[in-house]
Amino acid sequence: MKNRIAARLATLTAATLVATGVGLTSPAGAADTAERTGTRSLAKVLAKDGTKLDHNWQDFDILEQAVLAVIAAKPASPVALLTDGSVRLTVFAPTDQAFRDLVGDLTGKRPGTEKKTVQALLKVADINTIEAVLLYHVVPGVTLASPKVVKAAKAHTKLTTAQGGTVKVVNRKGNIALVDKDPDLADPTVVLNGIDINRGNKQIAHAIDRVLLPVDL
Repeated sequence: MKNRIAARLATLTAATLVATGVGLTSPAGAADTAERTGTRSLAKVLAKDGTKLDHNWQDFDILEQAVLAVIAAKPASPVALLTDGSVRLTVFAPTDQAFRDLVGDLTGKRPGTEKKTVQALLKVADINTIEAVLLYHVVPGVTLASPKVVKAAKAHTKLTTAQGGTVKVVNRKGNIALVDKDPDLADPTVVLNGIDINRGNKQIAHAIDRVLLPVDL
């Protein structure tokens, strides 16, 4: 399982990060500069409750650990721009439970703690793989507050991510779902009590209950 996942995502990483020269700058005409001008970064928001793993599966400790791990190993990674609040972007942020469910889907076992979840993730994915997956959760150049996400869902809009792939936003019985590249696992859904994180700033996030996958595993 580990070798298959690593091989699929390693191929994806080489094909997209190198080919696209991934950056988080605004595409022409895309930045909604008339609104949301604060420059508090999402990284600062994620770190607000500390950087330690805890027992709350509905926050973002594992996501934060993944971001820090990539930045430590690859300081020049585009992931580091999550620490720069002057860069406009939108993140669909998996909860800790989302990562736990991913480990369960990949290994058949759901870890009992966040620490064990992180350890399991590091066993099935290297830093380049984690980087590619993280960038697949980032929509560069735009600040998509919840009304814009709802509008995108009604139109079944495809969003281009910083990883280079696309995610389709759809409305399913009143819930906003994100269609990724793996047709077999459940698609992530936006968590209603986790929308508009860091609203009023250029960087905004919405919690999701599954991890987006940029390839069919």
